[in-house]
Amino acid sequence: MSTSNADSLVLSENANHPVNLICSLCRNFYNLGWVTGTGGGISIRERTPDHDHIFIAPSGVQKERLEPANMFVMDFPTQTYLRKPLDLKPSACTPLFMAAFSKRGAGACIHTHSQAAVLCTLLTRGKTWSIANIEQIKAIPRPSAGGYMGFFDTLVIPIIENTAHEEDLKDSLEKAIEEYPDTCAVLVRRHGVYVWGDTVWKAKTQAESLDYLFELGVKMVQLGLDPAGPITPVEE
Repeated sequence: MSTSNADSLVLSENANHPVNLICSLCRNFYNLGWVTGTGGGISIRERTPDHDHIFIAPSGVQKERLEPANMFVMDFPTQTYLRKPLDLKPSACTPLFMAAFSKRGAGACIHTHSQAAVLCTLLTRGKTWSIANIEQIKAIPRPSAGGYMGFFDTLVIPIIENTAHEEDLKDSLEKAIEEYPDTCAVLVRRHGVYVWGDTVWKAKTQAESLDYLFELGVKMVQLGLDPAGPITPVEE
């Protein structure tokens, strides 16, 4: 790879530099079974007084084998690439990541192919998936009211239909973001989920909490329970 190809943007010994975080988080997501094969991905936005950069994992590279040199870097204001690895293609998720950055001011966006997320989209024919009265819901933010959701709240995640090409999901994902202003995620039927947060750590926390809720919701359905149903009174 040419050293003139803006390599300085991805060279850092700081473990919290976006390129190093993308590599370490993708290895973690691989171990969770979220990004098997080359599916899924993550993008991080870094805003400083000097720049506003988007760091994006490439397409077609197994996520547990990612290296900083594989990363694409985009200038957010102009949406032009500052660095493009010569032998790789940008992630097909890029337009979806950009929607989260543009529409929600997100600091990071995570895309997984979690089986629990996919199953939740198959267990309902509707345009949303819901779960209520579960402690883990308290990890999910509620922008309209500030703070986070409460134990007695009902979490609603919009579902959009899959397309043959991932980049073609952009319009429907943007529409879901606009129609559900409190959501921090969008499920894609038979595909997976996009989750974003104000920072990379909030995005990670929300992705983990949502996957817990997705898996729990699937198990509840298997047991004949309604994930969004009321709390059943305990008999005295």
